[in-house]
Amino acid sequence: MSLLPELRYPSVNELVSSARALAAHRPGLCALRQVGSSRAGRPLHLLSVGHARRAVLVVAGAHANEPTGGSTLLALAERALYDHELRTATSWHFLLCADPDGASLHVTPAPRSLLDYHLGFYRPAGAEQPEWSPSVLPPDRLPPETRALIRVIDELRPYLQVTLHGTDVGGSWVQLTKDVPGLAEPFAKSAAQLHIPVETGASDAAGWPASGPGVHVMPAPGSDAAYPSMPDDARHSTWYHAHRYGGLTAVVEVPMWASDLVDDPAPHPAPAAAIRRLAGRLLRDGLEVERVLADALPRLKGAEGPLLRAAQWALELVPGLADDWTHTPPADTTMAYVGSVDAFGRRLPLRAAAMLLRVLRETDDRAAPRLEHLVTVWSEAFMDRFRARWVPLEHQVEHQARTVVAAARHAREGAARRS
Repeated sequence: MSLLPELRYPSVNELVSSARALAAHRPGLCALRQVGSSRAGRPLHLLSVGHARRAVLVVAGAHANEPTGGSTLLALAERALYDHELRTATSWHFLLCADPDGASLHVTPAPRSLLDYHLGFYRPAGAEQPEWSPSVLPPDRLPPETRALIRVIDELRPYLQVTLHGTDVGGSWVQLTKDVPGLAEPFAKSAAQLHIPVETGASDAAGWPASGPGVHVMPAPGSDAAYPSMPDDARHSTWYHAHRYGGLTAVVEVPMWASDLVDDPAPHPAPAAAIRRLAGRLLRDGLEVERVLADALPRLKGAEGPLLRAAQWALELVPGLADDWTHTPPADTTMAYVGSVDAFGRRLPLRAAAMLLRVLRETDDRAAPRLEHLVTVWSEAFMDRFRARWVPLEHQVEHQARTVVAAARHAREGAARRS
């Protein structure tokens, strides 16, 4: 019988309550402790199962708008608690939420549509994201959430760190800081069984080598980035900190709404022209939001805060990204890649508009109806273009959990072969 509540997107308080119940059930095997505090003073908790020196660290909540990871983390923690084989010579450690401040601002835990999702949307500016901040900030300015995560990695020295991420519309894929031979097969099998498309040309992994469909290996530090304008280089993130101890990081992405447009490996008939068109649309959409912002900004004195900062940061990325797409050859020429770029190009101005809309509603600003119209139209167009279908939460969680377990097993076997 499960100790966990009915499956849903849990709040941080619910995560902590469930973790506390697991720790109380097996106190000799399981422990919950605070490992840091957020900028606003919210505690960061680590749940540990087992005592072996060889460790797996699982991180949830690094991005506030990706809620599946919390549910997956609880499912994995309970599995580790009851499955003796899973914790044989391996301890499992779960950072419940890497950004509790961000989680408090993303307020759509059970969206009925992509519009619902965006009406409560929040994703911090890059410098305020725990995993990404080292790529854009000097070490002495890192936020406390980042410093806490780094301390946990230094303490545990995990052979594998897994960070649980997700996307709104698209497919599932894995990003690895080092290859994990053998992972691609169980990953693809799980996705097929659960009817989740594999994002074979993920724009987040543009130009990276692949060890199998949807399993992307990050290029070595010093390699040219596919999108030079993007400030947050994954190779400078906390994902690489485990390398100091011979470990690696796997980033496991699952979609809330699935689309087969990102799972088509066929060659695109004219990828460069298609991406130029997408760049033009990105600029036009970004400019529409910029106009609303420019009109409203003089009236927003005193309303500055994380939502407005995040909206402005997203808009600042638009011109450089459009230029990258326009003036560099496509990193991939498949239908899947063009579909992924299409989704990325819709996502960025939509997110900026959604967060700005929340600011305008809070201040009862006269520009809110105009922006609400944009968010509504763009959300509906996104869903229609991608023929998006809801992925049941139990499938999101099961696929992510299976991939984590497979990554732990194959990374452990790979380390054993090398030793």
